[in-house]
Amino acid sequence: MSNLRTPWRAVSAMFVLNGALYGIWAARIPAIAEKHALGPGRLGLLLLLLAMGAILSFPLAGRAADRFGAYHVTLRIAVAYVAALIAIAWAPGLWTVAIALFLFGATHGAMDVAMNTWASEVERHIGRPVMSSFHAMFSVGAGLGAGTGVLAAWAAIGPSIHFTTAGVAAAVLTLAFGWIGWAKPEGQVDHSGTILAIPRGALAAVGMLAFCAALGEGAMADWSAIFLVLTTQVTEAKAALGYTVFSVAMVVMRFLGDRVIRWAGPVKAARMAGAFTLAGIVFAVGFGTYGAVLTGFALLGFGYAVIFPLAFSRAANDPAMAPGAAIASVATLGYGGLLLGPPVIGFVAELTSLRVAFGLLGGLAVLIVVLAQSLRPPHSAGQTTATAKS
Repeated sequence: MSNLRTPWRAVSAMFVLNGALYGIWAARIPAIAEKHALGPGRLGLLLLLLAMGAILSFPLAGRAADRFGAYHVTLRIAVAYVAALIAIAWAPGLWTVAIALFLFGATHGAMDVAMNTWASEVERHIGRPVMSSFHAMFSVGAGLGAGTGVLAAWAAIGPSIHFTTAGVAAAVLTLAFGWIGWAKPEGQVDHSGTILAIPRGALAAVGMLAFCAALGEGAMADWSAIFLVLTTQVTEAKAALGYTVFSVAMVVMRFLGDRVIRWAGPVKAARMAGAFTLAGIVFAVGFGTYGAVLTGFALLGFGYAVIFPLAFSRAANDPAMAPGAAIASVATLGYGGLLLGPPVIGFVAELTSLRVAFGLLGGLAVLIVVLAQSLRPPHSAGQTTATAKS
């Protein structure tokens, strides 16, 4: 087993775990909503609690990773993350599920910060870009986790048993690869004094680009299954397939993303991503059939997949900010969109309809096309031929 434990596999396993636990939750949201009799508005409030927990955890997790090492923080938070998932399923009432969701969001966000910090250390250790592959592994985990939701719903297995067995199994399998005894790099700069990083200058547009894509990703994670139930009147088991289709499409494109970017350049790649996203919204909102909505979800996965890697790559080459600070600033807006998307969709759906709420994602897709120009590499930064294309 020790020969299988490499830094790349260890970090990849943590990305798989992070995605799997979130995918397990996302696929069974209709079951949790039914158990607690949650309408769109009340569910939106609970999802806002999840988002608040994550956002509040970002600076705390960053400080902990700087002080104790990202590797150690990642592993310990992963265990708490599993416990929070299980707590959601076993919560007996509205207040207890609200607390569980807040903790779930906090542990999800904290693990995200810690594992990305660890990923950057491993990337420097390997000496070549590997961050995109790590994010692809998150998508693999999300698809696998959502897949267990499809099977559990089909077999009429309740969330309590499903979350407990799937969460523990995912943790055991991935933590076995993650435990490698990684040491915090010597001479690492401590940024614990930074409370919140906000993009400025040209990076503000890059941050908004990430925000647009992330808001859509968050909406898909928490509302895709309910969208299918309400718009196509399918069963929960069939509705759970929606997020799986989205996740599979995203991971396929993330594995292909590097080749697409080398061929088209970052600006054209982002514009194509925006076009795919807009087409996906047209299919999902404009047609009421199960197949059309699933097709739209697949197109959304293809479109959103490359935006975060493109934004982080542009941030790392920004001439006005150090790479770490620039990436952190873009991530602040990006992950804010990921976590705020679900409650925004819930509130708009409560006032209008879920179709109208999803239609707003089409406007954000147009904005992605407009903001793609911000990904043009700065002339002052060293670039390869591939990244300098537009």
